[in-house]
Amino acid sequence: MEPVHKENTAANGVGLIPRVNRFANRLGLDWFLLALLLMIVLAYLWPELGMKDGPLALGTITDVGVSVIFLFYGLRLSPEKLKAGLSNWRLHLLVQLSTFVLFPVLILVLMQVVGADSANLLWLGVFYLAALPSTVSSSVVMVSVAGGNIPAAIFNASISSLIGVFITPLWMGVFLSAGAGTMDMQEVMLKLVVQVLVPVIVGILLHNRLGAFAERYKAKIRFFDQSIILLIVYSSFCESYARNLFGGLSMLHLIGLGAVMLTLFFLIYGIITGISRLLNLTWEDKITAVFCGSKKSLVHGTVMSKVLFPDANVVGVVLLPIMIYHALQLVVASIIAQASARKAAARQL
Repeated sequence: MEPVHKENTAANGVGLIPRVNRFANRLGLDWFLLALLLMIVLAYLWPELGMKDGPLALGTITDVGVSVIFLFYGLRLSPEKLKAGLSNWRLHLLVQLSTFVLFPVLILVLMQVVGADSANLLWLGVFYLAALPSTVSSSVVMVSVAGGNIPAAIFNASISSLIGVFITPLWMGVFLSAGAGTMDMQEVMLKLVVQVLVPVIVGILLHNRLGAFAERYKAKIRFFDQSIILLIVYSSFCESYARNLFGGLSMLHLIGLGAVMLTLFFLIYGIITGISRLLNLTWEDKITAVFCGSKKSLVHGTVMSKVLFPDANVVGVVLLPIMIYHALQLVVASIIAQASARKAAARQL
């Protein structure tokens, strides 16, 4: 359910979105990234439209949309395939520990080294990024391009999304309780159960009946997911702009944030590569480990922010790190995947 995927029919044919997609492709991007930037610009120009008490009632629309996203996610999860993928436990353990342990620990260490203030919204966003699950479709696409273990990539991305429903809010609760912020875990867990967990469970239970339907229309479902994400981003930035939360951020801050995100990606990528060699993983499993273990999900980051951060004013700033990381990981991972594919082809000669 990630934004980047070649099967998105909204990005093909005629119309405004296809034209935007072709323009984005010439820039080496996908249409969704440009759409995200457009939402930020629109929020800056017309913040009053997307606020909680605004005329569009986006809060209600996005709340329902989040539940529908996770319902469809559950529909496409095959319990049989998940059971079949359990055998390659060393690879799965490496990916999941990288996603939910290595990322947060590295950020906590970095914050201690630089003396970062945990109450700072940008650092809150950086840690939120670190606590998120891996991507789904973009990880699978990159693994496929690089010649990795595709079934293992699908398994790890799916399991990561499920684990993230529980681990991400727990990490955020620990982070906020250790700093100046607070999180009402009882309220958060209740919202998670209602908006996320129940729809996923219902979807899994209905997989045998409606799973084929969800697979058949997965491109349209992905477009729905993207539309809800764009609305969440728009409404979040409207609240933040209206209260001037970006007033203290300069272009230098954004460049520095981008440099931190890029460094984080390569650091995680290098550590996973080293551990893969120590474990003597096959070439295909190494590819899967580095791509699944180094990616973070913009979809989950956006939709879960609706649940984890009741104060809508801060969400726009908190989402900045994951949005920047998402863009960078697509570009860098694409380059690495192409290089890996060439190496794999050379090995077969």
